[in-house]
Amino acid sequence: MLSPDFQTIVQYYPSELGWVQYDDFLRQLVVGQGCRRICEIGGGANPALPIEFVREHGLDYLIVDISESELAKAPKGYRTRVLDMARPIEPVSENCDLVISKMLAEHVADARQFHLNVHGMLRPGGLAFHFFPTLYTPPFVLNCLMPERLAYTLLNQLQPGRESSGRNAKFPAYYRWCRGPMKGQWARFGSLGYQVRSYWGFYGHEPYYRKIPPLLACHRALCRWLLRHPVQIGRAHV
Repeated sequence: MLSPDFQTIVQYYPSELGWVQYDDFLRQLVVGQGCRRICEIGGGANPALPIEFVREHGLDYLIVDISESELAKAPKGYRTRVLDMARPIEPVSENCDLVISKMLAEHVADARQFHLNVHGMLRPGGLAFHFFPTLYTPPFVLNCLMPERLAYTLLNQLQPGRESSGRNAKFPAYYRWCRGPMKGQWARFGSLGYQVRSYWGFYGHEPYYRKIPPLLACHRALCRWLLRHPVQIGRAHV
């Protein structure tokens, strides 16, 4: 549980910074925290850390994915394992310094079990680092409510060329435990034994509006206002 004197750091940024700076931040986290044993969940086709970085720093790096076909798309050289993290499992390792996921948490049907499994993989004092979209941002609400085929059709209109399979495929999304930095959200993680060290909110989801200039202009104005006056819903965050 969260200790009474523990205070979570909350910060807010434009969404483009989340994507642009993610890779550098992750590498700095690995090096700065001295992480050697790392597990990436759901990184099958697109591992977060390049194999060159893994080898350069002598990392014990494991990629876990529910899909064998997605793992088969990963570049050569990675250690992989097929595993459904939304079901009770025997930990693949109990000594991970760091467990990460990128745009994966929203696709997990049983969020509690997922985060419980991650916790079981960490050594005492180990870190979990997740990057995921949150409700109740309008495009994500629609994605959650729409039938999958209709959601893919609409997404392909807004983002032409999006793959139905392959490295940039769209997968069903549930958005369970995908919320902003609220005490209720921290309590969920606290009930599993986590302490939430920091929450970063990234306002904006421009790719959905680029084909509709007036709506894009309104969206940008709203994001600028929200950065000055943050609220606890409607953003993507780490």
